[in-house]
Amino acid sequence: MEFAGSHILSVDQFERGDVERIFSVADQLEPYARRRRRTRVLEGAILGAMFFEPSTRTRVSFGSAFNLLGGEVRETTGFEQSAIAKGESLYDTARVLSGYSDVIAMRHPTAGSVAEFAAASRVPVINGGDGSNEHPSQALLDLYTIGRELAGRDRSIDQLRIAMVGDLRYGRTVHSLCKLLCLFDRVQVVLVSPGELRMPEGIVDELRAAGHEVLESDALEASIAHVDIVYSTRIQEERFQSQAEADLYRGRFRLNQSIYTRHCEPNTVIMHPLPRDSRDSARELDDDLNDNPNLAIFRQTDNGLTVRMALFALILDVVDQVEKHATAVTWYVGGRTP
Repeated sequence: MEFAGSHILSVDQFERGDVERIFSVADQLEPYARRRRRTRVLEGAILGAMFFEPSTRTRVSFGSAFNLLGGEVRETTGFEQSAIAKGESLYDTARVLSGYSDVIAMRHPTAGSVAEFAAASRVPVINGGDGSNEHPSQALLDLYTIGRELAGRDRSIDQLRIAMVGDLRYGRTVHSLCKLLCLFDRVQVVLVSPGELRMPEGIVDELRAAGHEVLESDALEASIAHVDIVYSTRIQEERFQSQAEADLYRGRFRLNQSIYTRHCEPNTVIMHPLPRDSRDSARELDDDLNDNPNLAIFRQTDNGLTVRMALFALILDVVDQVEKHATAVTWYVGGRTP
């Protein structure tokens, strides 16, 4: 694809070469994300961060990524803080705010809403999550993390063995990740969930059409025994009709150190898009895994910063200018090892 000036709305728009291009730029920008260098390549540019659904990591990650490239961020959070609460349409909001920004990152609780907004926007729009539909930048950082975690272990994304665990029906992160995996070869995917929260049939069909081996199961221990990655998700309670319905599934698939030791291969990587639910009734990833060196959830979040920097650099067409605007970091940057 041609990145310059493009919207990033769905992983469906990527070919494998596009993904590899993003990862190559992310590698290039890692010194800036890790504060070993700084750049002002986007000095004067403005990111409009429009998050109409609760978000911590994604919102701050997008903003920080833009700041680290030298740009400025203007935020809108929640419907009650926006003109939408007064009845303004997405079309009008897009026409107005795209006049104030050079690029927009948007999250909205309704599937398809970000694409509707982008159709009226005068600047590129990145989908930061639209309902239970997609979360393309999360899928990219997940795949980037998988590649980095498996490097040096004689494993790669091709021939990857991955178990996705939890709420696969409403979890937009796993939807987008599965679509990206269709660009790679001979992947084995184990989908572990209650029957009512199974992966949408269309996505399973896509995986199989890509030549991948797909197994669906509701048994956690047997499903995580021979995989490279366990990718856990929380119950997406905000997508259910009632709290009582969501509570039926909370805590169904808990991974702790004891289960990991008994059932996983020694170097199995543990991933999660976060937030993990640390309430006693849930704990899909127990706190006793925090000292497990294969717990990659915080390396994931660090990688999200790098990947989002790469998207901004590509969309605003400054990849070849980053180093020209670079200088040394002058403040204390210790303690950043994930």
